[in-house]
Amino acid sequence: MKRKLHHYLFVFSFLALFTNCSSDVYDEYYDRPDNLEPPIFQQLEAKGNFKNLTSLITKAGYKDILGKSGYWTMLAPNDDAFTKFFQEQGITDVSKIDDATASKIVRYALVYNAFRTERMSDYQSTIGWEVDNAFRRRTAFYDGFVTKTINGQPKVIVGSNRNNFNGSNYYVAGDNNNKYISYFTQEYFAAKNLSSYDFNYFYPSAKYTGFNILDSEVTEADIVAENGIIHATNKVQLPLVNLDQYLESKPQYSLFRDILEKNLVTYPFNQDATNAYHNFTGKSDNVYVKVYDQGLSFSPNNENYLKQADNDGQSQLYTLIVPEDAAMQKFINEILLKNYTYDKLPKYIFQDLINAHMVQNAVWPSKAATYNNALNENLRFNFNSDITEAKILSNGFFFGSKIVQKSNLFYSVYTSAYLDPKYTLATRLFNDGSGLKEMISNIKTKYTLFLPSDAKLRALGYDYDINHSYWVYTDPATSVVATGGNARTRLLRILYNGIIPTPNNELNNLSGSGIIRSGEQDLPGEYIKWNNNKVYAAGNESGGTTVNVTGYEDQQNGRTYYVDNLLQFTEEPQGLKIKRLSETAGSQYLSFFNYLKNSLIYDAASGKIQGVDLGTYYTFIVPNNAAIAKAVAAGNLPASPTTTLQGEKDLIADFIRYHILVNKTASDDGFTTGQVETLRKNDGEKTYITVQSTPGTLSFVDLKLNKANYIPAQSNNLADRSLIHLVDNYLTY
Repeated sequence: MKRKLHHYLFVFSFLALFTNCSSDVYDEYYDRPDNLEPPIFQQLEAKGNFKNLTSLITKAGYKDILGKSGYWTMLAPNDDAFTKFFQEQGITDVSKIDDATASKIVRYALVYNAFRTERMSDYQSTIGWEVDNAFRRRTAFYDGFVTKTINGQPKVIVGSNRNNFNGSNYYVAGDNNNKYISYFTQEYFAAKNLSSYDFNYFYPSAKYTGFNILDSEVTEADIVAENGIIHATNKVQLPLVNLDQYLESKPQYSLFRDILEKNLVTYPFNQDATNAYHNFTGKSDNVYVKVYDQGLSFSPNNENYLKQADNDGQSQLYTLIVPEDAAMQKFINEILLKNYTYDKLPKYIFQDLINAHMVQNAVWPSKAATYNNALNENLRFNFNSDITEAKILSNGFFFGSKIVQKSNLFYSVYTSAYLDPKYTLATRLFNDGSGLKEMISNIKTKYTLFLPSDAKLRALGYDYDINHSYWVYTDPATSVVATGGNARTRLLRILYNGIIPTPNNELNNLSGSGIIRSGEQDLPGEYIKWNNNKVYAAGNESGGTTVNVTGYEDQQNGRTYYVDNLLQFTEEPQGLKIKRLSETAGSQYLSFFNYLKNSLIYDAASGKIQGVDLGTYYTFIVPNNAAIAKAVAAGNLPASPTTTLQGEKDLIADFIRYHILVNKTASDDGFTTGQVETLRKNDGEKTYITVQSTPGTLSFVDLKLNKANYIPAQSNNLADRSLIHLVDNYLTY
């Protein structure tokens, strides 16, 4: 079991006024204890193998700080480490290191607060120590202000020190955006189920020892000093760049960076930063903060992680996976600009593309398949073959890739609308919280999408009012205008009619005929029909219109059909549809309708059936003429539909109600089976029949086990959220 030592490195001084005591007694009382270890600087000197480091500490102006009080962890490269460093830098000795580099080395080796080995893997949270949940610590180094040319003008820039989640809180005065340093302990790796593979993925030439500072080894741990702890290492570490800085330095990722810099970065003036710059330098330049768009999962120049707690950067960092230019160019040419020109792409597309490559925590290579990106998609990279480089930076893991994330948004039927300016109205509704975007962009589920253009939607009365931020519907027949929720609900219902789950590509051939249900299993839509490359919904049938397919596009999760009309819903009562079915020559619906139209529950003027509401799901089971005659012979219906006897009128009403199923639309697809409630009540109690359905069959069974089988050629008639079936028997209650 891991030891947890409680140690105290602070020396507390209590000031008091002593009277009538000698100076010797006073000095003896407040003298530094003999058994107290020397401060960090003196300890390093006494060790004898840190001469180069102490020289740099002096040059950097930190001798006084480290030679007195304080509370630090010093990650101290020994003299052997400097010998290798001199060779790498092409210099002869420590005197050739300038003041600026000396300061970088010292400050990046200096961690706030003192941590023994047994505490290095623990996270300092607001509720106390979280055991084995940390692999990073904040250092004394930060970048500060830099001068860059922005849009042709030199400007003093500072990086944002917060993530820009709300459009304003991206810079906090007094926070220097200190860089973090990462380390890897045996305890942390064991707790997170990691191994040397994860270390060597980033550092293939280094040796994992169970206590590494970046790619260096800790050669001597837990050297106690008066003002902290020293861990000796065998490598000199220069401050790491952050994700933003690394991208800027690597031309092989220029296309990805251009998308960020040109579309998702701004440089607002900041008075607090300007004041700090004036006080620090004495110069009068204005200072601008480099701010990343608030729609991104994180700001690549923010060193502070989420800053939901002061120390949350100890336990996490960001991950950015960046495609190389060749992969990005192919994606831009074949996907992004298939229908758009670059200058017309909406900003949300750039946001989504970058977020597809962002993860708001550390992606360890051995567990890459378990992480989701900022779009809540699983990472679709093979970390053995797709990743071309892996870097641990000051605020994140960086992975270079030879492919682009195959994001749902760019490879699904949703993409057909999303990446085409002719379909912005449909895209807007998909995106506005309806849930349709998440549904049809799921590349693990196949769909067929019937997609109407903006021009067709506007021609049929639908539009979006940008100035008032609401949907508008103008009835083409009456010019009556509906706005807001009513207009949105209408259009949502129409678009949902055009989203069909097709796991087996059921609609890839529309040359035949058939019927199929739209929507998801948990939230069924309405049934639509097709015949010889024409498509119909209930409103098209009642209105005498058709929907013609004008083209199609295959995506990874299905097919998008481009159409010249809308899959309209109907607003007429179901009774009118039954009436029309009864009016054809030799209609098998005639006998049933004769009883319906003369019943207590039918309004002949409107076609409304009492208890049947528009917008609710129903199934109408209509016995054919022979079945009605059979019911009459058995006494389950009176002989005359126009009877004047109240008891016989009630019998007719109950007979009709029992042949109407509520809240379910049953067809011959196997989706609706089991007991289903009818419209009839028995002394206030619900009554039921059993639906039996498999693909190609449909039957209805009453409690006496009488079965009514549907007659396929005359069934599956569309009405408002309803199907009307002709059956070969009647049902009894």
